[in-house]
Amino acid sequence: MSTLAVSKKMESFPTVFDDFFKPWNEWFDKSMFGRTMNVPAVNITEQDNQYMVTLAAPGLKKDDFKIDVDGNIITISTEKEETKEEKEKSYTRKEYNYSTFSRSFTLPEEINKEKIEAKYENGELHISLPRKEEARKNLSKHIAVK
Repeated sequence: MSTLAVSKKMESFPTVFDDFFKPWNEWFDKSMFGRTMNVPAVNITEQDNQYMVTLAAPGLKKDDFKIDVDGNIITISTEKEETKEEKEKSYTRKEYNYSTFSRSFTLPEEINKEKIEAKYENGELHISLPRKEEARKNLSKHIAVK
């Protein structure tokens, strides 16, 4: 077991070749072009009068999100493009980063689609899915035993 821990430490220890191949290592890292492709984590909680969808998406702005409701499907998506350029005397380096994701969920019939709201704060997108008034009335019922 200790051998495994030592070998993992050695794998992460930088070598002389890391600095030599650094420009190319950034391009061909363990993920596509050194960037990890992820779909944000989503939590859905049920409350008395609504469902809350919380999506972890740090580093974005509220204008980066696109939220659409089509029938009983809600789709949350983003598209973000960044360009970075470095100029030195002997070279020019340009990098382009394009990130996107899309998540879709089926809405229950009890959701009031006209009153869906969203807000983005502290790296989290919060979407409120309120229940229709008649659905709230039918939430709980006591059954008498005969």
